[in-house]
Amino acid sequence: MTATSAIVTSAALIGHSLAEDKALATLPLAMQFIAVMAITAPASFLMKRIGRRDGFTVGLCIGLVGVFLAIVAIRNSDFVLFCIASFLVGTFNGFGQYYRFAAADTAEDAFKSRAISLVMAGGVIASLGPLLANYSKDLLPNDLFAGVYMAIAVLYVASLLTLRFVAIPRPGAAERASGGRPLHVIMRQPVFIVAALGGIVGYMLMSLLMSATPLAMLGAGHEFFNTAQVIQWHVFAMFAPAFFTGHLIRRFGISTIMGAGAVLIAACVAINLAGVDLAYFWVAGMALGVGWCFLFVGATTLVTEAYTPPEKAKTQAANDFLVFGSVACAALLSGMLHEWIGWQVMNYAALPFVAVVLVALFTMLRLSRRTVALAD
Repeated sequence: MTATSAIVTSAALIGHSLAEDKALATLPLAMQFIAVMAITAPASFLMKRIGRRDGFTVGLCIGLVGVFLAIVAIRNSDFVLFCIASFLVGTFNGFGQYYRFAAADTAEDAFKSRAISLVMAGGVIASLGPLLANYSKDLLPNDLFAGVYMAIAVLYVASLLTLRFVAIPRPGAAERASGGRPLHVIMRQPVFIVAALGGIVGYMLMSLLMSATPLAMLGAGHEFFNTAQVIQWHVFAMFAPAFFTGHLIRRFGISTIMGAGAVLIAACVAINLAGVDLAYFWVAGMALGVGWCFLFVGATTLVTEAYTPPEKAKTQAANDFLVFGSVACAALLSGMLHEWIGWQVMNYAALPFVAVVLVALFTMLRLSRRTVALAD
């Protein structure tokens, strides 16, 4: 996660410096999310066969290849190669998304939300990513930002070594068995629809706004150091609440916490529209981070209620395909929208998506209460 936040901090700026058409500045970042979308199903089914740990190892090895290609691309000012490298780095990120499900799979039902939260809370360390980007970008004096990917390579190698000492249970017979309900039946459940919507909107809007934030700050005359600080605190706000989000979900319910997340994202939009001073970017980034955490942890917890063990791999794959497909589109469009319609209109465009999530949560809550009333 530290590596990912370092990439988010620098990728749009690298793309801006390498691309002839500045509207394509966020294309490399979009390529990462396209890779996540493309690899979700293969990664899920591969780990169903070989286990989580071996699957994570495969992903890290692919990511290392991508990191070294990124260094070559930056040194040679090759935008196309940098996009290819970003796709390979994104492939690792696609495997890495299953860390949260690995935690949920090994926890008892009452503690699933807590297990997911603790995995996400590890991302607090990811708040060091922008700091890492700031201090490593000049490691190679003639190749700005190549040092960022050198530092990321070290993190990937450390992760590979650490993974060898982590015991993750291999898939049991029930999980490896085929069968269960058809995927279209699973996906038509209200619980799956609301979970997918929450994950899609939370992650998509976070990607859309934070991919464009470095560009908006550059346009407002802020230094890269300030941009790195804003992203750093945004990432901290994404993961720090995860220490207690699981407790909040058990105390107030999934719908309430997801709704609070949606409201916080709306607050982020309002702050972004209020001004372009450094304080506005900083507070908006924090609100967006906490909103994403509540929505994403809540949505991940909710989707675990939509499947039985034989249905797990395909349901998780379908959920992440939808989530990261939308994130890829957001990251791709972010630079273009910033170039074509500007920062303010981008923020206004986020509000209808927030409204959709709130309506979906309210509808699910009403259906749930009606079902309970009929049962009584």
